[in-house]
Amino acid sequence: MKDLHKLLKDITQLTTYIESNYPELYRLLDENTMTLPVAQHPHVDKVVMREYLESLEQLLKHHLETHSNK
Repeated sequence: MKDLHKLLKDITQLTTYIESNYPELYRLLDENTMTLPVAQHPHVDKVVMREYLESLEQLLKHHLETHSNK
């Protein structure tokens, strides 16, 4: 259970960071397919939350790589 709480904390921190520093990216989070469950009662566990955190990290990384001032 502790791992799940840490994942939730990390997701919250990263989401808040994106919201504060990259509002243009934050608006896209509503459209992220990871946030749209296909099942009526989706199962959420550590694996799903870890995958979601990784998807947020990849989204931010890609945004920084493609929108950096060169």
